[in-house]
Amino acid sequence: MQGFLNLNKPFGWTSHDCVAKTRKLLRLKRVGHAGTLDPAATGVLPIAVGKATRLLQYLPGEKAYKATIRLGVRTTTDDLEGEIIASQPCTGLSLDAVKSALQQFVGKIEQIPPIYSAIQVQGKRLYDLARKGEDVEVPVRTVEVFEIEILDWREEEFPELDVAIACGAGTYIRAIARDLGTILETGGTLAALIRTQSSGFHLTDSITLTDLEARVQAGTFQPTPPDAALQHLPFITLSATQAQKWCQGQRICVTLNVVEILRVYDEDGRFLGIAKLVNLDKQQLLIPEMVFEPI
Repeated sequence: MQGFLNLNKPFGWTSHDCVAKTRKLLRLKRVGHAGTLDPAATGVLPIAVGKATRLLQYLPGEKAYKATIRLGVRTTTDDLEGEIIASQPCTGLSLDAVKSALQQFVGKIEQIPPIYSAIQVQGKRLYDLARKGEDVEVPVRTVEVFEIEILDWREEEFPELDVAIACGAGTYIRAIARDLGTILETGGTLAALIRTQSSGFHLTDSITLTDLEARVQAGTFQPTPPDAALQHLPFITLSATQAQKWCQGQRICVTLNVVEILRVYDEDGRFLGIAKLVNLDKQQLLIPEMVFEPI
């Protein structure tokens, strides 16, 4: 079995927990995931099974979320899972002020990830260092936010803002909540998070672990075909002779006007793998990056 699973991650589970459960249900060792979700977050968690784990690096990076931001509160983890370190009611805060501040987060921005995150510094996870109480300088990262849409605004002692966020890979919504509170001088933290889209997979098409277990027991589960998740990449179809040589690791001379990473198929429409197109000595060469189905 090989392909992808569009999992709706449950609240309280780590991404690793979901991989372990999937591995147990499918009785497969080769299971991996794309785009880690925090335990308190729910929603789309793409999971690869079998040889498709080698394709995770080629999935598109765009993601989308629905988030609830609570203002007037700061926590150690930048979400409600952490310890409250500051709290101040801000009943006088206006939606217009919030809208103005949010504009600063659209486009390419510099972001400091939460101290409790899976980013590695000197070979160690930030959350491990934070739990040990070690002081560490969190590296600033450039991320891209394509759009932020306000969905709801609740004027309370600690106002809450519901937003839809479309962004690129590596963007921390917790950091946006924290930094929004900093700009407004109120403090802010993430109160809830649902990932509605990730790496080409959508929440409306996702299944739960309960659904997966039921389908496995009924013998009806079929993963999404490996190349179905790679439709953002251009493709090339090779002749039988070319396909055999390419699958054996040989370079194929071609003439194309496309980006450098492509899906490769044979004449029967069988997905063979991923190739890299390079220019060398005035020639275009199709070089195997990952042979998925050798001939």
